[in-house]
Amino acid sequence: MVDVGGKAVTRREAEAEAWVVFPAAAFARLLDGDLPKGGVVEPARLAGIQAAKRTSELIPLCHPLALDSVEIEIEAREAELALRVRCVARAEARTGVEMEAMVGAAGAALTVYDMTKALDKGIRIEGLRLRRKSGGKSGPWRHNEAS
Repeated sequence: MVDVGGKAVTRREAEAEAWVVFPAAAFARLLDGDLPKGGVVEPARLAGIQAAKRTSELIPLCHPLALDSVEIEIEAREAELALRVRCVARAEARTGVEMEAMVGAAGAALTVYDMTKALDKGIRIEGLRLRRKSGGKSGPWRHNEAS
């Protein structure tokens, strides 16, 4: 692991997202609530929070962090036939929370997949990425939307 002992504790925040993309018929059933395992959003939200909290157990060289907050939002995007999963992680720490936000978004997206895979095996997870981060020596960073 990288030695962060000499770094200053600062307010850290990161936002990540992932998209769960559905075939049209499966997305229609999702919107109708016609799901074999029941509601999707709350289990996926809780899974994303739990995943973010356990990032250092999943990613070998990540420092364990005491997160101040983790927010998971799951939004239906009809034009894209998708659910947009967004995770924001925050901590007062010596190292960033980018990986916690990414793992949170991934965990929530994987849970959506698990909850809906009986509808269609063609459901896919796309676009897992860091959208923005702030805090620390390198300061704020935002994903270039044009790329």
